[in-house]
Amino acid sequence: MDRIWAPWRMELIRQAAPQGCFFCEYAKENNADADEKNLVLERGEHCFVVMNRYPYSNGHLMVSPYKHTGDLSALDIPTRSDLMEYTTRWQKILSQAVKAQGFNIGMNIGKVAGAGVDDHIHIHIVPRWLGDTNFMTSLSDTKVINQSLIELYRILKNTMG
Repeated sequence: MDRIWAPWRMELIRQAAPQGCFFCEYAKENNADADEKNLVLERGEHCFVVMNRYPYSNGHLMVSPYKHTGDLSALDIPTRSDLMEYTTRWQKILSQAVKAQGFNIGMNIGKVAGAGVDDHIHIHIVPRWLGDTNFMTSLSDTKVINQSLIELYRILKNTMG
């Protein structure tokens, strides 16, 4: 019998429901050591890019504004513009770094729309490859992630140029 090990998932299963907003916490912890610990890849004037700690696929990133809001219309035009610029920039970086063949890019606004964090909007960038959906997701509600987060973090930091 083959086994797929994903020990990092136990951290998510065992932890108590988080208090506060991790996007806001990451925004405040603005130094290189904290950024690596929090998997923050890049910071801009209005938003930042962070790796998803519990990714849908290898390289799953999120672009988040610094402003805490669940309402897209509450963001000013420069912030909305930066969100799209960083999304575009990191789609290109992922194309180079992990050879993604396609992407799912989008936002889930509100709990009923599937937002895991419904009070702080963010854009998901999910790399995709031909054949990346398989029986694991259908039969066992399991995703196979083929690379450690910190290894990919370091590759992406080196690729961003």
